Amino acid sequence: MAVVFGLGNPGSRYQDTRHNVGWSVIETLVARWSAVRQPDQPTHRWWQADRNGRTVALVEPQTYMNLSGDAVAGWRDEPGFDPGSMLVVLDDVYLPVGTLRLRARGSSGGHRGLESIEAALGSTDYPRLRIGVGAAESGEQLRDHVLETFGPDEQEAVRVAIESSADAVECWLNDGLVAAMNRFNRRVQKEASES
Repeated sequence: MAVVFGLGNPGSRYQDTRHNVGWSVIETLVARWSAVRQPDQPTHRWWQADRNGRTVALVEPQTYMNLSGDAVAGWRDEPGFDPGSMLVVLDDVYLPVGTLRLRARGSSGGHRGLESIEAALGSTDYPRLRIGVGAAESGEQLRDHVLETFGPDEQEAVRVAIESSADAVECWLNDGLVAAMNRFNRRVQKEASES
């Protein structure tokens, strides 16, 4: 089974915030694939879909961002779980709004959700898809920045990024991580150079 974790915070207060773009990607895929809702668990809610003969779980942790690893830990203990078959989708304040960056592994970069997942897995070797949400004006404003909604001038870039992220997840499933990195990371760089 492949598992896609979209990071975010539960509750209507956080629904359309920068921190919740991972959830937006999950919800896009749920609708696109007509995924079937499964019984909620204490740490997450999830849907299941069949994609080209492969079972895929689409997961939204319900633990708040800094405890995302608690949701991952429930999957880690499943027989046959492989971190290489897991993709974490999250926001990134160090990327311009709408930019995508797929990586096979890496540091948390100070992201509390990734820090929690790394602690749960004891490893940084798992794929992740970062979605740029733009930088805060200062380090002191970072916490408030990620809990804000996107501005009117950012809405279209975010909409496109969420759809492209869903495409990237499909490419990862169908063709593998390297193909997805080549297709989506390069496209982002090309678009940035043309603007």
